Amino acid sequence: MRRVVFNQKGGVGKSTITCNLAAISAHQGMRTLVVDLDPQGNSTQYLLGESGNAFDATLADFFDQTLNFKLNPKKTGDFVVASPFEGLDVMPSHPALEDLQSKLESRYKIYKLRDALDELAEDYDLVYIDTPPALNFYTRSALIAANSCLIPFDCDEFSRRALYSLLENVEEIKSDHNRALAVEGIVVNQYQARAALPQKVVQELVDEGLPVLTPYLSASVKIKESHEQSRPIIHLDPKHKLTQEFVALHDALARKYGA
Repeated sequence: MRRVVFNQKGGVGKSTITCNLAAISAHQGMRTLVVDLDPQGNSTQYLLGESGNAFDATLADFFDQTLNFKLNPKKTGDFVVASPFEGLDVMPSHPALEDLQSKLESRYKIYKLRDALDELAEDYDLVYIDTPPALNFYTRSALIAANSCLIPFDCDEFSRRALYSLLENVEEIKSDHNRALAVEGIVVNQYQARAALPQKVVQELVDEGLPVLTPYLSASVKIKESHEQSRPIIHLDPKHKLTQEFVALHDALARKYGA
């Protein structure tokens, strides 16, 4: 099972949702891989505590290898790094991904990520793919490689308006490149239950019949502590309210989609 976490809008919690759901999967005994396609490398920093510059083989090296034929290319597994958390591995990001993008587009390497993850299919039960806040080569590669898409949503009117074009873009990629792709649902993030605007905006999505997932993820300073310490919240504070919301969301997805 491969899940891509995608929203064209920045600051909606893509990396936070990716890493915490992945950490819960691994904590529950599933062999789990996080693929960090965002040149900013937030998921890499969160799970490994270092920037992508610290590793010998990153996703930038992987994509660069697809552009330059080599007699002895590295295997896909060589681009995987073990995290400090049992059962959780990472394909780390690197800032050089930004510079490679135009070359990869011009050479039409859009299926290379899918092929690489096919090679790793027997090694992992779940793959989570973090993406940049844009519909670009990397997000398209991720949507082509994935079985499903989770859409983080941060409860404001701008996010609501952007949601419709995002869903159209996902449907277009599904139609053109990946018929198996499904939108698993919209993950409501930074939810403030006592504030009127988040309640109104989320209820409008529900009333329109959009696939809004429950439970909603509460706003909490605990997640900032989690980022600072490079420890997913399941390891930082298992009994915290937000941790339990993440676990409930993870388990609801597992029941509904079987992974």
